[in-house]
Amino acid sequence: MNLFALQTVVLSSSAIATMLVAVGLSCRYAWWKPPVNWSMPRVLMYHMVSPHRKKARFNKLRVLPERFEEQLAWLQENGFQFVFASQLCDGTKLPGKTVCLTFDDGYADNLLIADPIMEKYGAVGTLYLVEDRSGGWSSKKKSHHEDDELASEPKLTDLQVEQMLQSGRWELGGHTVTHANLPNLDGDEAAREITDSRNRLTEQFGQELKTFAYPFGLLGDREVRLAREAGYSAAVTTEPRIYDAAHDDLMMIPRIKVSGTEGMAAFAIRIRTGQRGLLK
Repeated sequence: MNLFALQTVVLSSSAIATMLVAVGLSCRYAWWKPPVNWSMPRVLMYHMVSPHRKKARFNKLRVLPERFEEQLAWLQENGFQFVFASQLCDGTKLPGKTVCLTFDDGYADNLLIADPIMEKYGAVGTLYLVEDRSGGWSSKKKSHHEDDELASEPKLTDLQVEQMLQSGRWELGGHTVTHANLPNLDGDEAAREITDSRNRLTEQFGQELKTFAYPFGLLGDREVRLAREAGYSAAVTTEPRIYDAAHDDLMMIPRIKVSGTEGMAAFAIRIRTGQRGLLK
């Protein structure tokens, strides 16, 4: 093979490699997808706002504090206004660009780290609080799972929850008594998990809970019916999509996942389209 032919092969290989990388990035981020109608509320799903733990399995649920601040600053700069989840179902006329911050489970960093940042940017949030945070909390989808990393994460105390509510920046939503895998329970057990948590939290904190989050995002027709019978007006899922109030069931509101392992470019794409890439 002469030198010219060799150079041609090298250039062709390089071009193919570049093209494959471009295609891979395009599929991973789907940056080319048009934005979903900006008048549709963006309901964001958070868990923790905290530093990552070395070699931890669930760092994707830990949004770095500096990243969280970047996200709120970006939302503010782009004209979004913050609302509670209850405002999605109580007849409130929503702003033209609406964002709803939701936090699942009840981790202590929601107060210690996230709340001061939210105060700085005038943000409000809905806390989907597990009622029993004293040790009965479950982080396992299946009984054979051995990873208790989330179960050992510091949880909010009752006094801390009261402090959050008194600030006016937070409202409560239900998330069962023990963070139960509802479809795995019989009807009576599932009903108790949903109803008892709502009743106890309402009695303890003096705030009526209007919305519910299905633990692990696991639900079926029965769980939707039980949440409605418990008195909830709306419920959120883990389906990664932008909420379409004109067509979506209020008891199955999708949410945009906020990952602790992604940067601002991926966050902006999620806000535009509801997903980071083609499928998630």
